[in-house]
Amino acid sequence: MNNTNCIQPDKIFFENTLQPILHILVFIVGVVLNVWGLKSLLHDWKKVRSINILVLNLGLADMLYLLTLPFLIVYYLKGAKWMFGEAFCMVTRFCFNLNLYCSIGFLTCISVYRYLAIVYPIRALGKLTMTHTVVISAMVWILVSVQSLPDMTFPKSSVNKTEECFETTDWEHAAGYLNYSLGWTFMGFCIPFIIILGCYVHMTVVICHSHMMKKNKKQRVLKLLVSLILLFSLCFAPYHVLKNLNLYSRVLKNRNICSKWDSAIFVAHQASRGLVSLNSALNPLVYLHVNKDMGVQFRQLLQECQQKISCLLSNSHSLPASQTEQEIDSPSMTADVL
Repeated sequence: MNNTNCIQPDKIFFENTLQPILHILVFIVGVVLNVWGLKSLLHDWKKVRSINILVLNLGLADMLYLLTLPFLIVYYLKGAKWMFGEAFCMVTRFCFNLNLYCSIGFLTCISVYRYLAIVYPIRALGKLTMTHTVVISAMVWILVSVQSLPDMTFPKSSVNKTEECFETTDWEHAAGYLNYSLGWTFMGFCIPFIIILGCYVHMTVVICHSHMMKKNKKQRVLKLLVSLILLFSLCFAPYHVLKNLNLYSRVLKNRNICSKWDSAIFVAHQASRGLVSLNSALNPLVYLHVNKDMGVQFRQLLQECQQKISCLLSNSHSLPASQTEQEIDSPSMTADVL
């Protein structure tokens, strides 16, 4: 039960303003970039490589979550009132967890594939087949689904059946959820992050000492490293740390203990919730560094957009001048001048 003696942070700004704005931004950018990336992959399906299978699954995980965002946007705009039923609330939260940990899983697989191709190219040649990659992708989906299923056993609304749709669970089950979340964080985030970090540290050393690798390939691998570090440092790491701290704060409140850092943790956790949803919009950055054809297509697309914007701006600047010339050449204007 929530301890009313503790100072409660103001949720209105975060739930009614910040969350819907971030969700709308993520939905628009994420859908556009993921649809473009998936379309590019499927268009060149005959040229597809094993690593592209992982990228395809990463995009599918993103789209699965993005399709639930309109419902969450309505939820937050309505003042955290869920109108779509408790069952669909659980499905929505399940899709978020599935996207989050499948993203981490497929990013880890992509990192390992890159590592083997660069550090052990001869040993890896011919061993990482399309069949192996499909099996590995299926295993990621299955493991993450099994890992996420216990989350659905925790209540997503309070005991008095309010219209809320909790990200984690109600106050009564906060202690049990904290234990589950800590184990989930270790298995689903910490271990993959250690694997990715180890792969890219070793890869960076090998790349820096390599005289056989072309400069553009070195740059592509290092850019992928920067993209992944950006994803983990901006989206994944703060969310997991602050989520568990926020749960611990709720456990303390249930014991009538009000921590001094409670409000600060709440604010930081709300910000991290918005940032973690950005992974669906930032994941397409991985497409550009894994598939060089997509990078070329993306640059061409940016150039076309830039040219169209330049044409529109030039036309808008020349419009008043052309209108003035038409007015001067018109009979009525000529008569007035004469």
